[in-house]
Amino acid sequence: MRIFGRKGPSGFSACSTAEEVTQGIDGTGLTAIVTGHFLLTNLLLETMKSTARESKIEGRIVNVASGAHASSYPEGVRFDRINDESGFKRGSAYGQSKLANILHANELAKRLKEEGVDITCNSLHPGAVVTNIGRHYPLLNGLAKMLSKYLWLKNIPQGAATTCYVALHPQVNPQVKGVSGEYFNENNIGKRTALAKDEELANKLWDFSLSLTDPK
Repeated sequence: MRIFGRKGPSGFSACSTAEEVTQGIDGTGLTAIVTGHFLLTNLLLETMKSTARESKIEGRIVNVASGAHASSYPEGVRFDRINDESGFKRGSAYGQSKLANILHANELAKRLKEEGVDITCNSLHPGAVVTNIGRHYPLLNGLAKMLSKYLWLKNIPQGAATTCYVALHPQVNPQVKGVSGEYFNENNIGKRTALAKDEELANKLWDFSLSLTDPK
């Protein structure tokens, strides 16, 4: 488990757990859907809008991204080579997918703000968590488990903390207007790359994603 971490402005750190960041928060009456992060969001969006209006309760959309977005391809997203196996690089492709998570949240947040809808959309990096994601790489998986006992890897409760913080904590919902279009890390607003702030790239990705998911 992660044993070191400096508290940020939120009062939480990398060591905080999901239980700690949600202590005292009553989620009664709230509905959460966990799924993969563009098409379903769009399909549910009108329902979310009407629910937010009728209930007077802010809706929140949370995209789980990663600090690995910094390792995407130099151009960010390879729109014209999205399925090009010849130029495939495992790390860059993963980084590209996580960059896309952030850009999607940015663009959706902008569109919701323009509509004046009481729904926020943010992205986050959960941290390096001890899971079985490296199960097909025995050496890497073994090293991760060994380091997790001494250094910076998180256990499951710590790894879930930032997601729960962004989804539920009042600090992400100031009374005037909810925090939206931000990227969170270690239960605080974090730093992202220039590509992850690129509004033109986010808009292009939005249109590209629509073209891929259009049933027509």
